[in-house]
Amino acid sequence: MLFAPSLSRKWRGKPRKVVLIGFMGTGKTVVGKALAKELGWRFLDTDVIIEKKEGRRVSTIFKREGEAYFRDVETRVIKDVSRLKNAVISAGGGAVLRDENVKYLKKNGVIVCLDASPRVILSRLKGDRSRPLLGKRHRLKNVRRLLRLRKPYYQVADYTVSTDSLMVPLIVGKILNRLTLPPQKG
Repeated sequence: MLFAPSLSRKWRGKPRKVVLIGFMGTGKTVVGKALAKELGWRFLDTDVIIEKKEGRRVSTIFKREGEAYFRDVETRVIKDVSRLKNAVISAGGGAVLRDENVKYLKKNGVIVCLDASPRVILSRLKGDRSRPLLGKRHRLKNVRRLLRLRKPYYQVADYTVSTDSLMVPLIVGKILNRLTLPPQKG
């Protein structure tokens, strides 16, 4: 369900960027690419940028350097992409754990949280062993635990869209509708 009663008051006109946040497997990449195409903007994925800068996969960074190192690199990347205009940015699932990242992401943009149920997330990530925080065993339990821990952080979003059905055109339409609402009086 989509909700953000204050969004149209905050944005009197179209924002200059849209940032997609949410847990892994909620559809940030597929929705982000479709949204960017619809807006005629570029699409950027912070995890992909990190992998290019580091020359290795996120899972390798976690394994060799640890989560703290990864989060430091992520913050530098978010600071860089936050300066961009006319972009849809997919932020990593844990990007909002740092207040500094949220401040950068909110600059000149709207934050949309994509949400999905734990079972849907797990079904989408079936066979994907590149997610270091999920572990190899008790994956559903880990998803539920991480979602519970991150829920307060995801509430920084201007609004939330459920992607359980992952009907991409419908989800993109909901986001676009909220971006183009006329200003509210009073």
